[in-house]
Amino acid sequence: MSKEIKDSILKTGTSLVGIVCTDGVVLGSDRKVTAGNLAMDKNFKKIYNVAENILVATSGSVSDAQFTLRLLSAELRIKEIKSKRPATVKEAANLLAMITFRGIRQPSMIPAIVGTLIAGLDEKGTARIYSIEPAGGIIEIRDYDANFSSGMPFILGYLERSYKKDIKVKDGVNLAVEALKSSTQRDTASGFGIDIFTITREGIKKVVDQEIQSVFK
Repeated sequence: MSKEIKDSILKTGTSLVGIVCTDGVVLGSDRKVTAGNLAMDKNFKKIYNVAENILVATSGSVSDAQFTLRLLSAELRIKEIKSKRPATVKEAANLLAMITFRGIRQPSMIPAIVGTLIAGLDEKGTARIYSIEPAGGIIEIRDYDANFSSGMPFILGYLERSYKKDIKVKDGVNLAVEALKSSTQRDTASGFGIDIFTITREGIKKVVDQEIQSVFK
């Protein structure tokens, strides 16, 4: 791929974070979109509902992420109609991993590059979160993850010292906020805002909707 094409592709750059708690999971992201060294969007949504019980957070190329989520959402809806039940988080994660795997291996001038965190509630009310790397590998997260987002080193470095196995969702939200803020201070591809969702037996809730403003003195 030529440098000109590469630099013009919109990328979410991204800081993603997923945290497993004793009473649910926390999913968060920043809002910045870049093209080369330009910030193209300061308020971009990176966490989406693909089903009533499932959220997906994305990193990588914007077009790849949007196409992948549209396809996943449609496939999950078809599955729900056929089986007369919502897909489990594990089923949705495996389907997303397959879509990702095929996207990067199909002959193309520009292969699809997208990494995701997928989280949701199973039929018994258990919250789960899976990480799907850009080549299609899938791992169920037992503690925390940042996928392959550009802010990953800063987020994992912070969580390595701060995460506790017995953490509750309330504290997990605060931990996610601090992890994302740590990343946006150092990762040039992340910033401008924070969105955080919780997934518990009570359902999916957006609990943080925060803009990060530059203040000049």
